[in-house]
Amino acid sequence: MTSSTTGDSGAFDPIGFLQRLVAMETCDPPGREIEIATLVHDELRAHGIEAELDEFAPGRANVLGRVPGTGAKAPLVLSAHLDTVPVGTVPWSFPPFSGAVRDGRVLGRGTADMKSAVAAMIATAVELTKRAAPLAGDVLLAFSAGESSNCLGAKRFVERGFQQRIGALLIGEPSSLDVIVAEKAALWLRATARGRSGHVSGDPGVNAIGVMMDYLGGLDTLALPAPEHPLLDGPTLRVGTIAGGSAVNVTPDTCTAEIDVRLAPGIDPQSVVALLQAAAPAEIAVEMTDFKPAVESAPDSPFVTLCAEACRAETNRAPAIKGVSYFSDATVLAAGLDVPFAIVGPGDLGMSGQPDESVSVDNVLAVARIYRRVAERWLA
Repeated sequence: MTSSTTGDSGAFDPIGFLQRLVAMETCDPPGREIEIATLVHDELRAHGIEAELDEFAPGRANVLGRVPGTGAKAPLVLSAHLDTVPVGTVPWSFPPFSGAVRDGRVLGRGTADMKSAVAAMIATAVELTKRAAPLAGDVLLAFSAGESSNCLGAKRFVERGFQQRIGALLIGEPSSLDVIVAEKAALWLRATARGRSGHVSGDPGVNAIGVMMDYLGGLDTLALPAPEHPLLDGPTLRVGTIAGGSAVNVTPDTCTAEIDVRLAPGIDPQSVVALLQAAAPAEIAVEMTDFKPAVESAPDSPFVTLCAEACRAETNRAPAIKGVSYFSDATVLAAGLDVPFAIVGPGDLGMSGQPDESVSVDNVLAVARIYRRVAERWLA
């Protein structure tokens, strides 16, 4: 484990810092980002970067860093989250919070999604502070809590008026050094089945779990709205949790299931709620618990083109322009805005939430240079 993030010259060591970030458990739930947020805040300040720590709920904290520009252009926001998804129950071949470097990769939960982007963005900010002349606009580092479940930190940023400062938004979610310009919408639903309590020795009642199982089994054939999109595949519907029953010998009178639906841009979520309710028997009620709107940019927009050129310069290959099924803080930060948006991150697509999560050291260092190229050209 690297114990310091600076060398003899005082330069920032993004890989050493990433190791320290990974060693801090910030699985959401419950998050507990205050410790890692404090470390990030103090590291920024140590390198002369303006930083604000906002503990907006017990143990939940955002960090906002700023490399000031002249104000001639609107700020470029570099966004990453401090929390991770849980470790899961599948055994890992190394400790999930190891942070060790092996075969050119940093190991541990959050390496790909997305503490590596946090380290790369700080590295970019440190280099930008060394410029002889400031850029035409601020570079803002928006490090958030609670993205993995409900974008808590991003919502806090919005509550504090942060959207008014966004001139362009670059997210560090895993992209395999390609450029992502479209995210699906995430619609979360709760289905509640009502039965009638009973007992195995007498009146059996109506089993709410059985009612729910019949309903969920039929959703596989439900025709969800599926408009054509050049970068996104079709809609998906997944059951995430089921809960019901109080004792093995008592008929459950209630059962709930939480359902995740991913949709292309432009679909009214209430129409999907109505579709799932229409497919349900009278004993089941369906309600929306959360909706994270889709986000997309034109693949040929100037900002996307610039991000692609920066990636090409570092990788010597033309990056693919892609869409993804995951959501990011952009679903909250960019809501209602018409601002340039893209995702470029060092993590591998598909690595999020997997056991034995890791990230390439070379990718972390390359992305730090990519972010700097984008900042210096966009804010020239």
